[in-house]
Amino acid sequence: MYIHERNDWPKFQWDQARLAVLLAEVRHRQGRRLGRMEGLGFRLRGEATLTTLTQDVMKTSEIEGEKLDPEQVRSSLARKLGMDVGSAIRVGRNVEGIVEVMLDATRNHNAPLSKKRLFDWHAALFPTGRSGMQSIVVGGWRTASSGPMQVVSGPLGREKVHYEAPSSDRLNKEMTGFINWFNAVPETDLVVKSALAHFWFVTIHPFEDGNGRIARALGDLLLARAEQSAQRFYSLSAQIQQERNRYYDILEKSQKGSLDVTPWIEWYLNCLQHAIVGSEQTLEAVLTKARFWEAYAGQSFNDRQREVINRLLDGFEGKLTSSKWAKLTKCSQDTALRDISDLLERQILDKDEAGGRSTSYRLRLPK
Repeated sequence: MYIHERNDWPKFQWDQARLAVLLAEVRHRQGRRLGRMEGLGFRLRGEATLTTLTQDVMKTSEIEGEKLDPEQVRSSLARKLGMDVGSAIRVGRNVEGIVEVMLDATRNHNAPLSKKRLFDWHAALFPTGRSGMQSIVVGGWRTASSGPMQVVSGPLGREKVHYEAPSSDRLNKEMTGFINWFNAVPETDLVVKSALAHFWFVTIHPFEDGNGRIARALGDLLLARAEQSAQRFYSLSAQIQQERNRYYDILEKSQKGSLDVTPWIEWYLNCLQHAIVGSEQTLEAVLTKARFWEAYAGQSFNDRQREVINRLLDGFEGKLTSSKWAKLTKCSQDTALRDISDLLERQILDKDEAGGRSTSYRLRLPK
């Protein structure tokens, strides 16, 4: 029996005493992280938020098997946040859609949830009206025509059903109850409410596709509301992606158990704590970037050099070669080599040991 088939659905229960210490630790870490970020100043806080949101958008899509272009994500976020990150990049509509959802969830965290808002989020995720090659209902609850909403694995003919969501004829009632609860004055800590919202929404599975991304956006909305801050300094989606197998395991077990969701909330709080601890790497990357430009404040760089250096500081994937430089900055190979030679002479770039056509370069960070 799935929990949504129980007579007392959706009266969730949890062991507050068992969760108290863990919740207190999470709240303490949230406060310390927010306090440290406040001390960075406006510009560095903005850079940290941009880096975190880029990671959040990338990872919430990766969990669903969709890999987005990080430069498109960063460019879209920067433009919508009013930040200058160099040359504009053409951004796909699918990237714009998930960026719009995440920003609406975090920047407008105090705005009430509504059916229209959820439909708008869903339409933004699927701008073509298709999920892959399949046409789906967009901006509306799934219908009976799509058949039972099942999570399955295994080869055709020998599929294993992990979970089956409530039938489509229950969705209006189910989602009305969920939205009313979401908007009500919280009777529990907002971090716990974030865990419950994520789980409850995924259990209902009201859309044909995109339920996981929207559930995580709802969780982020409540976390932003808990902190009363639209700026994000840690990515829960990035941590969930790292713990993806355990994430699906605990969801499946909880949906087949009783309405005591203590194990789910405990996992969620631990995952959140890991995300906050892991955000130290993001903060260090932001500070490294700031230290670099402070160290070279008296030197001149052309626009191409600034763009590539910032790409390197932001976590450039792969090795930097002259051909990649030319492609990134839309210049000739000769111009790229002149830019690189100038930085080599100033000892800002180092040449990797491998020579010939495979010559690559790395940034030398100031000590």
